Amino acid sequence: MIARLENLRTRPAVFRHLTGLTVGLFDALAADLVPAVEAARRRALARPGRRRAVGGGDAFDLAVADQLLLTVVWLRHYPTQECLGFLFGVSDSTALRAARRCLPPLAASGRDGMRMPDPGRGRRKPLPSLLADCPGLAAVVDTFEQPVQRPGRRQRAYYSGKKKRHTVKSQVVADEGTGEVCHVGPSRPGPWADIKVFRRSGVKSLLPPGLTVLGDSGYPGIAAEVRRGVGARPRPKPREKPRPAADWAYNRAFARRRVVVEHAIGRLRRYKAVAEQDRHWRAMHTERVQAVAGLVNRQVRERLAA
Repeated sequence: MIARLENLRTRPAVFRHLTGLTVGLFDALAADLVPAVEAARRRALARPGRRRAVGGGDAFDLAVADQLLLTVVWLRHYPTQECLGFLFGVSDSTALRAARRCLPPLAASGRDGMRMPDPGRGRRKPLPSLLADCPGLAAVVDTFEQPVQRPGRRQRAYYSGKKKRHTVKSQVVADEGTGEVCHVGPSRPGPWADIKVFRRSGVKSLLPPGLTVLGDSGYPGIAAEVRRGVGARPRPKPREKPRPAADWAYNRAFARRRVVVEHAIGRLRRYKAVAEQDRHWRAMHTERVQAVAGLVNRQVRERLAA
């Protein structure tokens, strides 16, 4: 059976395994994005200097909703173009064009749905006395690396000593209260330090005043970076001295708060397009992560509303 929206919606379990979304959640996504994809297509056809008249050429083999479905399946399972085209009954080039058309609106929708947490909500939440210096609900920051094919140029710039291969790094900021992704920074070479990625991501200008930002040990100096709020990380071990018992307790309590971003990254990496080796255009890697973050946030909101 050729994969089409009208066929798959009759099999909700299969639909969820293919996309990670329920049928209702995908219908809401399509209602938001189909007009945006169609508008982008009209702008492309009406661009200045176009030589072919509008309406010329063969009609596209997939409806816009099916193109969106194809793109979500591609993000979820990351098959090759040939396999994706076979699944949807189109050529590999048609499958690639559909993904290229739908990925930018998906990424824009993901960015539009990201919101920084409200620092005021934390005043209504009891906090452990150990973390009194980290008041309120927090934004939790971390990075993850995705393998890429060996670059033809600047190979050393992308070689990660941690992963022992060439990688790109993505920064994720998660809302401690809900677990939603509230910011995805631009993709950077894998060897970059986490604190350097944080400085270059532009997220500091988006942080509300008074917001706490929690990072791991890879963020030395984060307290100085977050000037309008509170920046914190685990307490490091004193040089040539045993770690105090209070630091062990503090770091355990800190880890219980910071695990939210690990869960958020785990949900992102269920989509193989941001977990397996990147086979496609690295220039659109940031958009790919943002698109996946938007899909994941819709799943989280659906679960919270249930």
